[in-house]
Amino acid sequence: MYARQPQRRVVITGMGALTSLGEDVATNWKGILLGRSGVNQIRQFESQYFPVRIGSEIDTEKLNCKALGELTSQISRSALFGLWAMEECWRDAKLDNSKLDRRRAGVCIGASTFPVVDETLKFANPRKLLEGELFNAENTKYYLELCRQRPDLLSQRDYGSISALLSARHDLQGASTTVQSACTSATHAIGEAFQMIRHGYADLMVAGGADSMMSMIIVTGFTLLGALSTRCDEPQRASRPFDMKRDGFVIGEGAGIVVLEELEHALERNAPIYAELIGYGASSDGYRFTDMPPDGMGAIRCMHAALRDAGIEREDVGYINAHGTSTWQNDRIETLAIKEVFGDYAYHVPVSSAKSQLGHLICAAGGIELIITVLAVKNGMLPPTINYEHPDPECDLDYVPNTPRPTDADVAISNSFGFGGQNGSLVIRKWDGS
Repeated sequence: MYARQPQRRVVITGMGALTSLGEDVATNWKGILLGRSGVNQIRQFESQYFPVRIGSEIDTEKLNCKALGELTSQISRSALFGLWAMEECWRDAKLDNSKLDRRRAGVCIGASTFPVVDETLKFANPRKLLEGELFNAENTKYYLELCRQRPDLLSQRDYGSISALLSARHDLQGASTTVQSACTSATHAIGEAFQMIRHGYADLMVAGGADSMMSMIIVTGFTLLGALSTRCDEPQRASRPFDMKRDGFVIGEGAGIVVLEELEHALERNAPIYAELIGYGASSDGYRFTDMPPDGMGAIRCMHAALRDAGIEREDVGYINAHGTSTWQNDRIETLAIKEVFGDYAYHVPVSSAKSQLGHLICAAGGIELIITVLAVKNGMLPPTINYEHPDPECDLDYVPNTPRPTDADVAISNSFGFGGQNGSLVIRKWDGS
């Protein structure tokens, strides 16, 4: 067994979520267990004329944002989603009237970026795409061609102010950090916040991710890479991780944020405890920007590091919440990596992907997926991988197909393997009061 150094213990005392399935954790969890999909046609722009026109989108008109203040009309969607989820996890952790040393409480958020979009990229008539006209600043065909000729337009600008915004919301005066590591951002943010508490730099951290990259330029970029599902006529069946007929991921948006707290600090104020966070691993593929290495070594090192950090054996893990994007390469290589890390035991540990229902929330993905992992262990019910209909010989593990399943798992791991080769894994243990 790996030797675990004596360190401060860290627990999860509050959770907040906002996705296409619901405006809070309870609604999202209910939707997950019912096997619902939040994928539909994108409404934020005239997506009907794009090759890919589906996404897992939040209807902001249904959100009652008055309690968040007037600022909500001036901030980005990702910042709005982050504030919304933070408010829920703050209330959930019973922090509203708590005597908290705000100098030892901070924020670490995996946050959205937003594209550098030239003012010329405003299209009054994307319908002309279908008419086959050549370069014209008002048609989508020109837009797609421009992105091919000017890949720099697909570059992104850091949106580091979101952590400051969330810190100011509750006067948190400890570290305030924004993490940007693509699809692994929220997982890295939670892992770094975990280490800050564990090593005594903070007593409480608000951590997770918020994102909204469902813009014309982002959808265009991923379309040109061939990363998105084109099953636009069946949006709720488009995201199908590990299925033989998968053809790409579905872009999503939302937020998943948790309150991490040093155990004694939480017990002293009689805080609710959902689970204990016991391990964190991170690695880089050091390979290519758009591809995972065929041998999956980055993901393998990451999971090994998380297990070692948690001080547990692989057989202790009762559930794996997979990155599971529904792309041909990711699902196959993640399966390979799990089998390398867990050996023959890999065939006995259930694996599932929330992206089958939520799509890929990019920078927010690891936050909402950790919440789902915590609820699975706490409630003794594994979330399903929906749309799993055609087994892939190269993806031959137990993916909890289509329906939830009871579990007695005490320990679970949540994986995030990001675009660009940035990897993160978190290990949680069921809280039993000891």
